Amino acid sequence: MPRPEKIQKVEELAELLESSQGIYLTDYSGLTVEEITELRRAFHNADVSYLVIKNTLARRSCEKAGLTGFNSYLTGPNAIAVAKGDPAAPARVIADFLKEHEEKGKPAIKGAVLEGQLLSAEETTKIKDIPPREVLLSQVVSAVSSPLTGFVGGLQGILRQLVGTIDAVKRSKEENDL
Repeated sequence: MPRPEKIQKVEELAELLESSQGIYLTDYSGLTVEEITELRRAFHNADVSYLVIKNTLARRSCEKAGLTGFNSYLTGPNAIAVAKGDPAAPARVIADFLKEHEEKGKPAIKGAVLEGQLLSAEETTKIKDIPPREVLLSQVVSAVSSPLTGFVGGLQGILRQLVGTIDAVKRSKEENDL
């Protein structure tokens, strides 16, 4: 019979998994306490929860959240990074952490779930290159506004030429009237 605190933990994790934008399963073995603390701080700054949890509790939480394909990755020491906002944020945090701690090669991503899609470790390596949502939106706005800016500039040039032509006609008429 499961203990009430374990049932509560499974419920909380399942709720977190259901409401998340991106879930990354990592192998954290070999990291020191200081390194894990540094990693957690980086995750916190990126609005990502990083939880070390027992595999049996993680399996039950995943099943409750409808992530049954994730169970095959739940072997050995695991931690779950759960993105609350930007689904690519955990991949970027892990990539930045690995740049500083290359010799360890940890945390290693075992798999991920993005927008309900199960991804392998190889597929998740490409995710870190996706810019954050705000950057993507600014790129779209820039792409839309650039042709409009050119169009407005072209219209202004035509208007300047028209005004110059009208002014020249006016001057020539004034000179002919004198």
